[in-house]
Amino acid sequence: MTKKFAAAAALLVASLGAHAQQKPTLAPQDKTQASPRLNPFQEHARQLSDQMARDLRLNGYQKTRLQAINEEKQAKIVAINQKNAGNSKLIKEQCDAVCKERDKELQTVLSTDQYSNYYDSRRTYNTFSMSYGSKAANAIFVNSVQNPLPASSNGSTVGPARSTAAPATRTRQ
Repeated sequence: MTKKFAAAAALLVASLGAHAQQKPTLAPQDKTQASPRLNPFQEHARQLSDQMARDLRLNGYQKTRLQAINEEKQAKIVAINQKNAGNSKLIKEQCDAVCKERDKELQTVLSTDQYSNYYDSRRTYNTFSMSYGSKAANAIFVNSVQNPLPASSNGSTVGPARSTAAPATRTRQ
């Protein structure tokens, strides 16, 4: 009997020891966490980068560098638009200079073939980059049309109209 008890105790100790050495099971991560939101100009730069990556068939490294370059240049373009609002000639000159900076930086990242394809299409890419201001203004306009705010309510409310007239009844003669 003592041998059976000793064997059972040894088996219990061994199983507890083995259980204690197991790694804890990982709890599944909550996949509903919010992703970091991009600024509107960063989103615009990301769209441009995605289109350029598809058109130029970039690898992962090139796409990462391209996104960094486009975000930097798009931030400069937005600053130029805000600083010189209303002076379209000055905006165009300064934005063209920023686009030339991007050309030089991309020349170091892209292969000769890719840069040649980029150079052929750069007018389209530059137009997209510089169209950020008008797209943002359009988005604000569309939002104001879809969700109008009253200019002044003066305490009035919107509701169904009251009818003051009694319903007319017909009598037979």
